[in-house]
Amino acid sequence: MIKPDFSKTSGLIPVIIQDETSLQILMLGYMNDEAYEKTLAEKRVTFFSRSKNRLWTKGETSGNFLWVKDMRMDCDQDTLLIMVIADGPACHTGTTSCFSTKPSKGFLYRLEKTIHERIDGNVENSYTNQLYKSGLNKVAQKVGEEAVELIIEAKDENGELFKNEAADLLYHFLILLKAKSFTLEEIEEILMARES
Repeated sequence: MIKPDFSKTSGLIPVIIQDETSLQILMLGYMNDEAYEKTLAEKRVTFFSRSKNRLWTKGETSGNFLWVKDMRMDCDQDTLLIMVIADGPACHTGTTSCFSTKPSKGFLYRLEKTIHERIDGNVENSYTNQLYKSGLNKVAQKVGEEAVELIIEAKDENGELFKNEAADLLYHFLILLKAKSFTLEEIEEILMARES
């Protein structure tokens, strides 16, 4: 990774924090060279707090740490984007993001994560886990049933029923991906490769 150019910005650079799973922007902070090095070493985000005039590790009081998954520099080397897994709300008000509530875009990744957690954790009263444990044939059959129901609703004029069947299909498709040991990101990569 290219190191930020702190000299361009009087020693502080803006840092955008983004949720790795949902891609939601969580917050904006600032780093100096020391905060940047500490973040690299500990793999959790440390800012330079302008109001406290000191290093401040996000979560040092609340426990809502931001764990670094990826760091990207902008083209001018004076702004940093950090992809994180958050231990809790990023905003001091208790909300997920300092900018707004959870957006619907990106939710499929949160749902995929929940599906994996219920299956990997063998949650007994979970429909998701029960379907998964019933085997690949049953999961595939359920995807087929949901696809047929979506096609039937597509021929009618009830938009709400159509959207609900589409949601059911996507949900069961994510379970099928898990059963086949694939991820939604892998499917997106194939679609991106087809983009012309």
